[in-house]
Amino acid sequence: MNAPNRALREIVREEPVMRAQILAFLEGGSRTIPEIAAELGVPTHEVVFWVMGMRRYGHVQEVKGATDEGYFRYEAIVKHLAKEPE
Repeated sequence: MNAPNRALREIVREEPVMRAQILAFLEGGSRTIPEIAAELGVPTHEVVFWVMGMRRYGHVQEVKGATDEGYFRYEAIVKHLAKEPE
């Protein structure tokens, strides 16, 4: 993808919007960063920022072991909300 480089501030600002799209895509199973970038139609280096932020704050986790191409796969972490007693 030959998109012009954007300021880091712009990329980080989009994380809340992109988080929803990435998590929706990961519902179909674990994916690599290049697979996520291709699905969303955005540069790979921008997906790295979003996925690493999501990883840091517990939205995604790495799947053990790398692909044959050397990429890690990421999966969504399902958070179970405690149900309030009635």
